[in-house]
Amino acid sequence: MPSGDIISDFFALPIKLSKETDAFINQLKRKPPKNLDSLVQDLHETVFDEIDCLTCANCCKSISPAVTDVDIERLAKHLRRKPSDLVREYFHLDGDGDYVFRTQPCPFLMPDNYCMVYDARPKACREYPHTDRRRFAQLLSLSRLNVSVCPAVHEIFERLRQDK
Repeated sequence: MPSGDIISDFFALPIKLSKETDAFINQLKRKPPKNLDSLVQDLHETVFDEIDCLTCANCCKSISPAVTDVDIERLAKHLRRKPSDLVREYFHLDGDGDYVFRTQPCPFLMPDNYCMVYDARPKACREYPHTDRRRFAQLLSLSRLNVSVCPAVHEIFERLRQDK
């Protein structure tokens, strides 16, 4: 399936997290299969072979990663700015005490959906959408949120649910 189909189908959905998918995620949390990591890893590779994130960038347009002090240092070095200047211009502390971007979309997202600071982007951006990580069962609560943001995560869970 071409990338555009997965993405356009995702954005056409009135509800991104169906009751069936939500119930399936709850079931996985209660009793994850022993091979969950390999199942999700295989689906991750398959879906990301079919999808081009640059045609979407919904993550960059609609959510902000938690940004660490190490991330800020790396961004500051890349942009040749003082970390304190970056914090003042781009970040604020959220209710959990994490630095997040002041605005959405991400201030470093360019009109063509490329990232202006790609080589220095925050760790959370590098790892998003976390579907290729080990111990995936520990990430199910986060993945539940990502189902509503990322067409690839949505597709991975739909295929996982259909294959069970």
